[in-house]
Amino acid sequence: MSGKNPPATIAIRPRGPLDARVRVPGSKSITNRVAVCALLAQGRSRLSGALESDDTRVMRAGIAALGAGVKVRGDEWSIDGTGGALTTPAAPLDVGNSGTTARFLTAVATLAPDPTVIDGNARMRERPISDLVHTLNTLGARIEILGKNGCPPVRTHGGGLEGGNAEIDARRSSQFVSAVLLAAPYARRDIRLTFKAETLVSRPYIELTLEVMRAFGAEAGWQNDNNLYVRAGLPYRGRDYTVEPDASAAAYPFAAAAIAGGRVRVEGFPPASIQADLALLDVLTSMGCRVSRDANGIEVARSPDQPLAPVDVDMNAMPDAVLALAVVALFAEGTSRIRNVANLRIKESDRLLALETELRRLGARATATSDSLEIEPQPLHGATIATYDDHRMAMAFALTGLRVPGVEIKDPQCVTKTWPNYFAMLEQL
Repeated sequence: MSGKNPPATIAIRPRGPLDARVRVPGSKSITNRVAVCALLAQGRSRLSGALESDDTRVMRAGIAALGAGVKVRGDEWSIDGTGGALTTPAAPLDVGNSGTTARFLTAVATLAPDPTVIDGNARMRERPISDLVHTLNTLGARIEILGKNGCPPVRTHGGGLEGGNAEIDARRSSQFVSAVLLAAPYARRDIRLTFKAETLVSRPYIELTLEVMRAFGAEAGWQNDNNLYVRAGLPYRGRDYTVEPDASAAAYPFAAAAIAGGRVRVEGFPPASIQADLALLDVLTSMGCRVSRDANGIEVARSPDQPLAPVDVDMNAMPDAVLALAVVALFAEGTSRIRNVANLRIKESDRLLALETELRRLGARATATSDSLEIEPQPLHGATIATYDDHRMAMAFALTGLRVPGVEIKDPQCVTKTWPNYFAMLEQL
């Protein structure tokens, strides 16, 4: 998908049953968390398997602007940390449409000596950040929201983070919580967070943040189901870190096996991985797929004569996998319902609305509510799918072309956000 004149659309060739082994890129979620810890750490960190994509490039540029020494060779990153003594960037930090970068660097920039502006593209200026800003200000930061409706750009005034106790509204995004946690070891006092309305979306991503922080030497964890703590004064220490494959990316080849039949094996997942979207495997099993795991990877298989069963499933813990599941549901024998995913409205696109619109374009009946999606399969036909500059819309709907002739994907280059070679992988299937 590189080049000066990327194609306006890409046609998908029907095929199946599949018999393929693939590798997916490194985890975006882990790469960006490790990059923040390495920025703040004492000493040098070496990352292997890091994701090279739009989202990680803006994070890498951000940590460099804040004082990290960064060298890149393929998927190997060398980062000389600042020991928490950040440099104030000379220009606003442009985070594009990377939610992790915007939210994580807003928290981290409170540790810089002087004001820092964090801004992004037009869609980022529609993605809320006020819940994070409110909590950081409660913890002693000074941050102004410069955009409309509680959205970026924001200006952090720097000077450090006092710490203490704060309530955080994590009903719209767990990234707000992860942002505070990542910066918390450098506060002047311990930090304790309580969740507003005792609600936290995408909880497994908090577990992932804590796992990365502990790997770099932080003391952080749960006091109970509604409280988190981080001990101040224990700075991160530079280390070597291997980034796992991305479970959110792996959802698409897994879903391909479910849709087209046959089998697809994704290489490289460690057995102890806690990435949230691996829970999609249990959902695919309930639909009639066979899943097998060993020390070196995961395989999803479906016999072409094995029908797919519909599902009714709460996807709050793995919202990024919703789009892959939604297109699998097109081929089930009955109506599927995906529940408790209100935060899809504030992702790279309004994903509930986008899913409803494009599923209907293919001929299905689809109904989105404020926090759910119902999909009733119907005879499908080819269509040109709008992607809304959303990488996961492009990747998910391309899978429908494995079974449905005439599917074309608009603006396929949007996949560079997290998986630049996605369509090459799909062709290899």
